[in-house]
Formats: sequence, structure tokens, C-alpha cells
Amino acid sequence: MAKRIPVALATVLISMFVSLPALAQIAAAHAPVDLSARLMQLQISPRQLDAMYKAGSKVAAVCANCHGEGGNSTKPDIPNLAGQNPSYLLEQMRQFSAGERKNEFMEGMIKALSPNDKLGMVVFYSKQEVSHKPPANAALASQGQAYFSKTCFQCHGSEGRGNEKVARIAGQQLNYLNLTLKRYRDGSHVRNNPLMAATTRPMTDADITAVAAYVSSMK
Repeated sequence: MAKRIPVALATVLISMFVSLPALAQIAAAHAPVDLSARLMQLQISPRQLDAMYKAGSKVAAVCANCHGEGGNSTKPDIPNLAGQNPSYLLEQMRQFSAGERKNEFMEGMIKALSPNDKLGMVVFYSKQEVSHKPPANAALASQGQAYFSKTCFQCHGSEGRGNEKVARIAGQQLNYLNLTLKRYRDGSHVRNNPLMAATTRPMTDADITAVAAYVSSMK
């Protein structure tokens, strides 16, 4: 079994072959980046925000294969990203990377993104409009509105727009909403959120169907 080289000795050996400036560049490339702090800085600098938006549009062109042009998904089981809160999106990417939110494909995709790719993408999607779809069943959506107004609005807001820590759900894909609510309720561990698990536990399938019908039709 190979013996481990002490960290101090390894550093000396590396420095024999790599210049100090190059070592500094390597360290900087692997240093953790506080994306939330950088996002806050971008939001007070219109010029930097615009540059990041343009960079993000190129990343989003790849994401469009699943999440649709401008973040409006054409696949009922895949969520819209258009209009989503940027801080919330950053947190979801962190959870995918850490394996806290389960999706093998997304884990691999996000790990391949640079910090600037991630920032640009969330800035781009936050500026996109969600395509509005009126409810297919107005009576069902009305039932969902009644349930939403008693419970869901407390976190997601009366307009379903959420905030930095809570998802925008207004205008989200119908099938995706149904699937996600059932996963939270049934404890599938695909998503880990104790508050959502507790909130959805009393919901019947009929409740979920009605709430999803209403939320998907919100602007």
C-alpha cells in the first residue's frame, strides 16, 4: 500500500517545478467562491450585471434543451426557470452539487459549470418572463386558490413569487407541481425540505391536483 506524502513535503516538491505565480493561480482556481455575495455585488452594478446577463444567455442556450427557450419548459415534468429568484436558483444548484437534491444528470451538469456560468445563468433566467397559461379547468383552479390562500401564500406570497429563499411557483409547469408536491408529501428524499414536507403531509391527491391547477395558471 502506497504511503501518503506529508502535505508540507508535497508543497515543497510541487514548488520545485511550479513557479510561485503559477501556484497562486492554481490556489485561486480551487478556492471556494461565495456566489451569494457576488450576486449581491452584481445587483448594485448595472454594467457588471448586464455583462453577466449576456454571458448567462450563452449558458442558458445549453439548458434550453430541457428547460426551454428563455426558461419556459415545453416538457411538462421539467420546471420553468423563467422569472425564478436568482438567490433561490443558486441554492438549488448548490444542493444538486452536494447531492442534497437528487438528480444524477443535473448533478453532473452543474458540477461542470464555473462560478461565472452559474451567476450568469441565474441572472439571465431571473429576467425572463414566464409564459402564462390560463387554467384548463376553472372550477378546479378555484378550489386550488382556496387552499393556496389558507396555507401556501404564507411562504410563497399571495402572488406565488416567493423570495430569496423560497421558490417562485407562479406559472410553474402543472405536471412538475403535481410531482414535486407528492414527493414532498410522500418523503421520497428527492427533495429535502422539512417545512414543505410538514405542509404537504395533510394534502390529499385531490388537494394537490387543485393547488397545482391554480398555481400553474398564476401570472
